[in-house]
This record gives sequence, C-alpha cells and structure tokens, in this order.
Amino acid sequence: MSRPWGEMAQALIDLERELRALQVWTVEPPDARRLASGEPFCVDTLGFEEWLQWVFVPRMSDLIAQRGFLPRAAQLAPMGEQAFVHLGRRQRPLLLLLARIDQLSRQLT
Repeated sequence: MSRPWGEMAQALIDLERELRALQVWTVEPPDARRLASGEPFCVDTLGFEEWLQWVFVPRMSDLIAQRGFLPRAAQLAPMGEQAFVHLGRRQRPLLLLLARIDQLSRQLT
C-alpha cells in the first residue's frame, strides 16, 4: 500500500480508537432510514459522531481497500469543531486527527 493510502487506513483506525476513548462510539447502528439521508454528513438524521462511525469510516475503508476514487475533501475538522465542542479540551486530539484525515483526503483526490 503506498504511503498516503496506508496513512489514511491508519488514520481511520486511529479515529475509531479516539471515538471509543471519548465514549461516543456506539454498539447499535442507527436504523436504515436515518442512514439513507441525502444531506451532507446526514445532518438531518445523525449526529456527527454517528455519521463518522456508521457512514464515513466504513465507506472510506472500502474505498481504500479497492483503491477507489475518494470523494473530494469533506472538511471534517470544521464539522468536528462544532459537533464536539461539548468535549472541551478532550476534543483536541480528535480535531487534530480529523484535520489529518482532511489533509490526506486532499492528497488522494
């Protein structure tokens, strides 16, 4: 796996680890209706942490495995700043990780 692809794969693993550490990773998936939203980040049906877990990570993992075309950079870090403000200082490592994923997305698109 070339370097940026490998780094993105590792960043997704790190993202899951960080979401679990912050206790915002859930066991039960949202129902299919909520996952089928046509809005960016499923903002009308999911919390950002749910979207990361149930939409972003699985789709990106599949694209990386297939070396498929990645969507244009999603700007995850700005969304994270808003969505995780309630975490206070604990959000910093997560925001840095989201910014890293944004950077890697730009390199791979």
